[in-house]
Amino acid sequence: MAAQAMRTPHINTFKEVIPVIYCYTTPGVPAHNGWCKIGETEQSPEARVAQQAQTINVETKLEWTKNAIFDDGKGTPFHDRDFHAYLTRNGIERMKPKKGDKKAPEWFRITPKTAKQMLNDFRDNKGLLPSETTVIPYVLRAEQQAAVVKAKDYFATHEGGQFLFNCKPRFGKTLTVYDLCKQMNLVKVLIVTNRPAIANSWYEDYCKFLGEESGYYFVSEASGVKGNPLVLSRSGFLNKMIEQKKELKCIEFVSLQDLKGSKYFGGGFDKLKEVADMNWDILVVDEAHEGVDTYKTDVAFDRIHRKYTLHLSGTPFKSIAKQTFSEDAMYSWTYADEQKAKAEWHSDDGSPNPYADLPQLNMYTYQMSDIVKDQLEQGIEINGETEEYAFDLNEFFATDNRGYFVHNDAVNKFLDTLVTGKKYPFSTPELRNELKHTLWFLDRVDSARALERKLKKHPVFGKYEIVLAAGDGRSEEEDERVKDSAFKRVKEAIKNHDKTITLTVGQLTTGVTIPEWTAVLMLSNVRSPALYMQAAFRAQNPCRFHSGLKFYRKKNAYVFDFDPARTLITYEQFANDLSTDTAAGHGNTKTREQHIKELLNFFPVIGEDDQGEMVALDATKVLSIPRKIKSTEVVNRGFMSNYLFQNISNVFGAPQEVVDIISQMTPVKEDEALNQLTEDTKEQLDINDHGEVDIPEDTIHNEAEDLFGKKIYKDTGETLQQEASKIADVFEPSSSTDTTDEDTAKAQEEVKKKVEDLKAKFAEQATKQILDQAQDAYQGDLSKQTRNSLEKHINDRIGEQLDKAVDNHRIDVSRAQSERDEKLKEMETPEEEKKVRDDYQEKIKQANQNLQKTVTKEIQNGLTEAGQTVVERVETDKKNKQKQTIEGGVRDHLRGFSRTIPSFLMAYGTDNTITLANFDKIVPEGVFKDVTSITLKQFRFLRDGGDYYQKDDKGHEIRDEAHKKHYEGHLFDEVVFNDSVKEFMNKKKQLANYFDEKNTEDIFNYIPPQQTNQIFTPKKVVKHMVDLLEKENPGCFDDDAKTFADLYMKSGMFITEIVKRLYNSPRMKQLYPDKEKRLNHIFAKQVYGLAPTEIIYRICKNYILGFSDTISIKEHHIRLCDSLVYAQKGTLDMKLEEMFPKLKGE
Repeated sequence: MAAQAMRTPHINTFKEVIPVIYCYTTPGVPAHNGWCKIGETEQSPEARVAQQAQTINVETKLEWTKNAIFDDGKGTPFHDRDFHAYLTRNGIERMKPKKGDKKAPEWFRITPKTAKQMLNDFRDNKGLLPSETTVIPYVLRAEQQAAVVKAKDYFATHEGGQFLFNCKPRFGKTLTVYDLCKQMNLVKVLIVTNRPAIANSWYEDYCKFLGEESGYYFVSEASGVKGNPLVLSRSGFLNKMIEQKKELKCIEFVSLQDLKGSKYFGGGFDKLKEVADMNWDILVVDEAHEGVDTYKTDVAFDRIHRKYTLHLSGTPFKSIAKQTFSEDAMYSWTYADEQKAKAEWHSDDGSPNPYADLPQLNMYTYQMSDIVKDQLEQGIEINGETEEYAFDLNEFFATDNRGYFVHNDAVNKFLDTLVTGKKYPFSTPELRNELKHTLWFLDRVDSARALERKLKKHPVFGKYEIVLAAGDGRSEEEDERVKDSAFKRVKEAIKNHDKTITLTVGQLTTGVTIPEWTAVLMLSNVRSPALYMQAAFRAQNPCRFHSGLKFYRKKNAYVFDFDPARTLITYEQFANDLSTDTAAGHGNTKTREQHIKELLNFFPVIGEDDQGEMVALDATKVLSIPRKIKSTEVVNRGFMSNYLFQNISNVFGAPQEVVDIISQMTPVKEDEALNQLTEDTKEQLDINDHGEVDIPEDTIHNEAEDLFGKKIYKDTGETLQQEASKIADVFEPSSSTDTTDEDTAKAQEEVKKKVEDLKAKFAEQATKQILDQAQDAYQGDLSKQTRNSLEKHINDRIGEQLDKAVDNHRIDVSRAQSERDEKLKEMETPEEEKKVRDDYQEKIKQANQNLQKTVTKEIQNGLTEAGQTVVERVETDKKNKQKQTIEGGVRDHLRGFSRTIPSFLMAYGTDNTITLANFDKIVPEGVFKDVTSITLKQFRFLRDGGDYYQKDDKGHEIRDEAHKKHYEGHLFDEVVFNDSVKEFMNKKKQLANYFDEKNTEDIFNYIPPQQTNQIFTPKKVVKHMVDLLEKENPGCFDDDAKTFADLYMKSGMFITEIVKRLYNSPRMKQLYPDKEKRLNHIFAKQVYGLAPTEIIYRICKNYILGFSDTISIKEHHIRLCDSLVYAQKGTLDMKLEEMFPKLKGE
């Protein structure tokens, strides 16, 4: 079914709802005597109660209904759970859940009249709103419970294990984690995040669902929650334990910045000692995809003693691609899962849909070609030469050194188009009312500032409140400060203004909730699918608000993007790269397309079709639009494009037959690369089954040992290890005197200086010597660029390891000193003091020994690793270079073959049903062999693969099962091939009418010549030569008896130009006013053409006669004949008389 085009976007952000609190009783149920059911609905209360009555199959009586809004003059809404908490706090008994159930029923022991009066009181003065001490009973959703069960089961058999919650925003990760802790009876829970602002959500859910009555206490010094009623400092928590004289459960929240700033975790501040001292049951790493992959984070996390680690992330693309977590160590809940659950929700007990609040995302993607048409036509000047303009959002919004847009007029046109172009999101007042509060995502701070100035002056957007939420990226702390400030400014702007636009370059895209945002405009060329989708989900937060007496709920949220290829590539990654079966490019096309289909059900994509109309895209189009870029490139290059080929590395280890077939093809350029390819090449180049050079570790180790063994590993290693042994000498504390903080700082500075000296010596004595020796051994195979890269890698690597050792030493020393100082305060005798100092000395000695041992070990490991890294890199580069040379030769030959495809399509293609699978059926065997130099059978073997038999030393096949092998084939990318064929056939149809002067090009621009006798004369030259013909023969095209012949056609363009001149002649128009009769006369009486080969004949005939689908040419004189053969024999005249007897004597 064809997609229906839309003139303007179908944007419908909110739906009207009526939040109502209702109360009913069940007179016929004795067990319910004296009880009332009190609930909430956004539909008709009568309908809602009827649903529940049908579910429980009892008679009900609707006692009363009231709007769920406070009588505060503002119409502020509330939920039934708020009123439930009010009732409970006022001593009203709530029905206990049945055995096995967790959720308390919404039944209260109260009369309907009293309940109504209490609701009136609650609405009048907002009653006792749920405070931090009011815990709401909860029941996990099915997916949350599944996550808990899977994590619990995994941890039960993997102490020290790491588990991942791969769950989209709004999953309810905090509640799920809390419930996991409760079910596992975990006592000490540590939560660390790179986003301090997230502390609020952890605290709010603690208050809402746990509270102190759960037995857990919330402990934190984070600025976002410090000072709140139920937040304890560490000392406050310790006092609680002293008061109660027992161990208490705690949930401690710490920011990653604070953790790394503590001297117990590698920083310089005396804080979080208790975190280092504690043996934690679990470490929870929130937003695990952010900021946790540095060595300083590793140092900090290594210092946290815990049984289990739980990672939380909504977009862990890297972790899944790297297979960091096995399938049993991960629970996934995607956007598609959520929306599917929303659509399929069914309740046996009448419970409301828990997903109803979650809006559906919709994506609109636009081509910028209409907006920047002038730039596309003019191109862009680079180094004084005009190059083809390749659109890039970051470049489009780039600024100059004064902070103004480089493409100022184009940006103006873009903003104007957003509010005037019918298909754009702000083009009407109605659409602007649907998108009152939006987030615009740019690449640079300067771009955001420049756009802010423009928006404020714009005739439409100037009426919006513009909020700039952009830090300068100088530090994490600065970004967090800007983020906190921006969050408050956005909330304030939304509160005080009807319409707002927030400009960001990354702030507010994670870890915050702005419910009022209804759309995100992606104005950045962001390539990270994680960052892209994090930003997109900012618009999906639930929102309910009121306007006057009417209430509305957000039901749809939108993403508007202006780079379709990037957008749909990202969309495909989102659909597939969070699933283990298709992550990192795995899975077949069918599986990947199925994932896209599932996502499209709940995240539709609206894009432009070929006519520029906005249509809903199906899974095939989502995949094909980015592919169209490839198919266009293939057609533009006359099918001589590497995009057509895949699995090239399969030729390594393939049977000799494959190499022979490819060698038969005429390459686009002559080389000897294929001569290097034999059946043994795969083993010689250490190519693995994935087609990658993968040199065995033993080989690398042995070669490195031979190259660097004695001179560097032994001699240089011993010298550097002697230097390493001196590093800890600066720490020699006396038992009679206390080491002060100043002494420690000085000593640590001295250690740091010694380590820096050691790094420099390693760089000079080890890295340089290794590279010098490698240079002598490998000569030109070790390029300057590679050498510089290796030098940086080796020095950075050893530097990081030594810094890590020093950080750990510093932590150990600081810890020992702190413990000594604390104990000395409690000592009463000199003997006790001496013991404390002796213990301190012993700890420093142990720390020094650990430092020396670690540094010495890292130096030796660093030397060995450096040597092996150099050998592996150079040998891999050498073999890759040889591999790439061979692959380049294979591609050259394959391109020599693929250049024939347009000729075959022109000669034998009749419609758009031609594919890679049936391509071999449209071309005759003999023609195929003549043009390509290979047989159809050989082509099928390259395309489909097949069984073959190994050969003996004499080249004879050994036809038994033991020597039977299979070649995979699939050298051609079926998707790109099929797309390119369709693109070419469409192009052929578009350019078929050579009478249309608006066609400035012809199909032969896309058909490369196949051999030296098939050079197509350019259209411009053809016209010039026909002009000369007319000049030498005035009036020749006005004579209906004149005949014209091209006796050695290559394309038929001379004939078509002559036909055009005859057809357009005023005299011919007088003689033959009817267009079809005129053309039939010309073809039957005036033009003649000979083509030398079967394929050229078909190309010429199809081109000359294929100009119209409506005009039928009944007779023509286009023939297959190699006139050159007859001309050389002197018999051409006789052959022409034989072929065209009517011309005899003329």
